[in-house]
Amino acid sequence: MLLSRGKKSTVGLDIGANSVKLVKLDHTKSGYSVSAIGVREFPPEAIVADEIRDREAVIFNIQSLIDQTDPKIKDVVVSISGHGVITDRFTIDKKTGNEAEQAILFETEQRAPFDVDDVSLDYHIIKTDDDANKMDVLLVAARKEFLHNYLELIEECGLRPVVVDDDALAIYNSYVGNYEIDPTRITALVNIGNDVTNITYMHEGTFQTTRDVSAGTREIYNAIQKEFRLNPELTIKALKGEMNESIDEDMLKATIISATDELISGIELAFSYYKSQAKVDNVDWIVLSGGGALIPYLPEFLQTKLNTPLEIANPLRNIDYDPELFQYLQPEKIAPLLSVSVGLAMRKVR
Repeated sequence: MLLSRGKKSTVGLDIGANSVKLVKLDHTKSGYSVSAIGVREFPPEAIVADEIRDREAVIFNIQSLIDQTDPKIKDVVVSISGHGVITDRFTIDKKTGNEAEQAILFETEQRAPFDVDDVSLDYHIIKTDDDANKMDVLLVAARKEFLHNYLELIEECGLRPVVVDDDALAIYNSYVGNYEIDPTRITALVNIGNDVTNITYMHEGTFQTTRDVSAGTREIYNAIQKEFRLNPELTIKALKGEMNESIDEDMLKATIISATDELISGIELAFSYYKSQAKVDNVDWIVLSGGGALIPYLPEFLQTKLNTPLEIANPLRNIDYDPELFQYLQPEKIAPLLSVSVGLAMRKVR
């Protein structure tokens, strides 16, 4: 991709099951500044668990978002997640060239739940230990069919996907770009989406591993809709805490909490697995992002149930933007929803 000779900019496009989010960042010598932000919700059931059930509606809403934010946008950085993707970190003997690729391919075969002949993979050497003759490798692999279908969708929207990232790595990038990292603390970046919750672990100041939980806010949406007999539009408002004058708050709180059993169990299991694998006693800190971070009562309940300090992610914390320019969106209120798109837009694209 050729960036303009003046201001360099990158567009992060995050297509989730519930909505599409767009952030355009100008890359300056002093950091980043926002030149475009947009969020557009999909119709209910348009995307369910990585399956696009209403392709026309998804394409229409993505194109409408582009038209609303910046019709000149063509090049986008996108990300993938779900069952068609694996992200892992492992240690192997230090190798170079073809030997390194063969060793990494072997490790991929051991980890991938699908045939490695059917995957596209990329890797990055995180660090090398010359004394121990070892190197740490970060691997991302995606099923070719899954990746092809996703890229085809982007292109049908009239866009060019110049980089394909992974949701977990995008969330990690947005956190590292906005916060001082405490290397002594084990941090879990928990991104609660509609159908999937991504958990990215940081230890000793770097990315360690990631794990997906097959639960999100959809169960809460369904519970609220059933309990209060609301249409989809009013259910979404209730989910955002915008119906406090129309429905009983105590009942709303009870409904939200009762619908989180699967989510809580999934996160607890993911934490236990990580602690056993990493041989650590505790996860010290949770940074919550995604749509789940905006649901009333949910962050406080998670903190109590998981018995771990929790803060809400702000991926715009160290990024310049004019609040008046985006006052219709109120970025400070929806910031946790933008973690993936901000992380994507932080990518350096040539």
